[in-house]
Amino acid sequence: MPKDLRSFLHDVLAQRPGEIKRVSDRVDPRFGATGLAERFARENQYPAFYFEKVGNSDMPLVLNLTATYDRLAVALGTTVADMVPTFGERMTTPIPAVEVPRDKAPVKDVIWTGTEIDLGRLPFLTHNELDSGPFITSGIGIMRDPESGRVNAGIYRHQVHGRDELGVWFIDMHHGAYIHRRYEERGQAAPIAIAIGHHPAVVMGAVCRIPGVGGEFEAAGALLGEPIEVTRAELSDLPVPARAEIVIEGEVVLRERRQEGPFGEWPGHYTAEGPKPVIKVKAITMRRDAIYYDIFSANREHLVLGSLPRMGSIYRNVKQVVPGLKAVNVPAHSRMHCYVSIRKERDAEVKKAAFAVLNTEPENLKMVIVVDDDINVFNDGDVMWAVGTRFDAARDLLVIPSWSGPGGLLPAGWDFHPDGSKTPRMITAVVIDATKPVPPAAYPPRAIVPAAAVDAAKATAVTDFVEADL
Repeated sequence: MPKDLRSFLHDVLAQRPGEIKRVSDRVDPRFGATGLAERFARENQYPAFYFEKVGNSDMPLVLNLTATYDRLAVALGTTVADMVPTFGERMTTPIPAVEVPRDKAPVKDVIWTGTEIDLGRLPFLTHNELDSGPFITSGIGIMRDPESGRVNAGIYRHQVHGRDELGVWFIDMHHGAYIHRRYEERGQAAPIAIAIGHHPAVVMGAVCRIPGVGGEFEAAGALLGEPIEVTRAELSDLPVPARAEIVIEGEVVLRERRQEGPFGEWPGHYTAEGPKPVIKVKAITMRRDAIYYDIFSANREHLVLGSLPRMGSIYRNVKQVVPGLKAVNVPAHSRMHCYVSIRKERDAEVKKAAFAVLNTEPENLKMVIVVDDDINVFNDGDVMWAVGTRFDAARDLLVIPSWSGPGGLLPAGWDFHPDGSKTPRMITAVVIDATKPVPPAAYPPRAIVPAAAVDAAKATAVTDFVEADL
């Protein structure tokens, strides 16, 4: 059976028992679902939640499904330790999608058109306190470039404006914005389809960094390890995932703008709101027993799900210029930073690695720390130890003024004024070289317990020391 959201739920139940919590009570779509997830998060727990009933909708909703690296490793069929190189290596062998007839596509079980369309029948959530209303956070926006004909997919945020209208915000540097501009230059509305609910590998394929327009379905196939099945949309020639839970079809209305936001984004702040394009919804298709999939914005799920595709794309690009790359970490708690460990053979490799990182993710990364291969980049303490012992700011700090921006999601990309207004500004990036000099330069050895002794200690029995032992 091809992989989809349901197959992944079965995999999690089998491999990570107890990590999906069922909620039978009807919850309020305004903070009810996210409030429960936040309650667990404050105890450093991040289970997935299956809500049976949300608001006036009887469609079940899944939240927090991709909030841990353990579950993302399940999605890739690997371990947390191996998931980044696995992601990067799979991305080198894209697998083309395969088209199936509409009558073989589960997402065509139910079709709403005309007066049947009512977005209010779907369990959209309002996530955080100052959000202006419900948003679709997991929708994969699918558009065709009118110049090349290439199909592009990416996750954009969509505010629910009414029963058949959505907002959409394309970040200026993303390909969706490029495609939208091409249609407006031609004086045409832009056809769009929004796919909701699929295997996490498909979601990660939609947000990974690929050169040029398009290729996300092929990347999704590489991550799935099999072709993603697509079928034709109802009202356009766009291919849509055949095993998605829901697909919303429509057009980005020509030159219409409406106030959108505020909305809490992944940096945990409200920075980008204003007049944004509008989508007129013209059809909704779904599986007969559809499950709505939601990503908890400005929370751990938002960070974790976005970090792994970036790590995988960075790994692939750095590996091409620095063969001695060992590991990459974009910390979930600070997605503005990147740690890279290399087996350095030449001093120039530090800058080569850093610029490959920054060019992969130019709008969001502000700091790259490059360390040696004896440093665990998934341990903040180890990385900071390397900075403290191997980095000298006068010699090893590279400051790159006006690297990215202006504006964007990071508050640092804006100047804020007393009257409440703000103006965009460029952001500076920094590179910290926390590596040792290359041999034959002498450098003090690190104090460590012999690896053989650590391995031998695994056989030593250990019990709890209790009061009776005194």
